[in-house]
Amino acid sequence: MSKSNTFENDCLKLWFNASPIAGLADNAAAAPLTNLYVALHTADPGEAGAQTATECTYAGYARAPVPRTAGAWTVTGSQVVPAANIDFPAATGGSETATHFSIGTAATGAGKVLYKGPITPTIAIATGVTPRLTTGTNVNED
Repeated sequence: MSKSNTFENDCLKLWFNASPIAGLADNAAAAPLTNLYVALHTADPGEAGAQTATECTYAGYARAPVPRTAGAWTVTGSQVVPAANIDFPAATGGSETATHFSIGTAATGAGKVLYKGPITPTIAIATGVTPRLTTGTNVNED
């Protein structure tokens, strides 16, 4: 089973642009999320994983908040990409390799993973490196 292409597009616009799906879903909760939080991981956080699963821990690391707007995320068909590069804080210590990213609901803590995927090429993080996900990073509904 899968969603229709139109509904895939509608779902991505709901999650990433806070655009309602007429008659089905809207963003009118008492306190809807205004940002999604992008995290870096040293391995796949898995289907049951929270945002903390295999999350990077280099000194200075923090998740990157990205607004739920059409100006921050570009949705085309069944794919979404960031409208601009997503930069993470520069490493002030430690070293590790970011192999995956996730998009979730929390600035810190467990958080719900909405989407996850591999980073290609991986990011070797060491002191002074500013990890970046480019506008080529994508999420696909298909």
